[in-house]
Amino acid sequence: MLTAVDHVQLAAPAGCEDLLRAYYTDVLGMTEIPKPPVLAARGGCWFQTGAVQLHLGVEENFRPARKAHPGLRVTGIEAYAARLEAKGAQVAWDGNLPGHRRFYSEDPVGNRLEFLEPDGDVCPAP
Repeated sequence: MLTAVDHVQLAAPAGCEDLLRAYYTDVLGMTEIPKPPVLAARGGCWFQTGAVQLHLGVEENFRPARKAHPGLRVTGIEAYAARLEAKGAQVAWDGNLPGHRRFYSEDPVGNRLEFLEPDGDVCPAP
């Protein structure tokens, strides 16, 4: 039986860790968490906020995920979108998910990210 998503792994090109750190910590407000030493040797970095973890791993012949994406639930979506825009990130609103406000953005290596917030109590958190 599945009980939760432990983390989401996204790919990134080699040598971009500083760019990813700046984005995921400063722009998104996440905290970098240490990778186990055996995995740290491969490059990439891991980030967490609350129970949400995003792992960015180095991939040879990297191509950013344009369709596949993590869906990240936020509170205060308008303010969160304004935060991203103020820090130079693109925000593309999408009103096609009933009961939710949502937008898409991209990390600095081009991976697609979805941010969403339920309208009222349509889909309360467990």
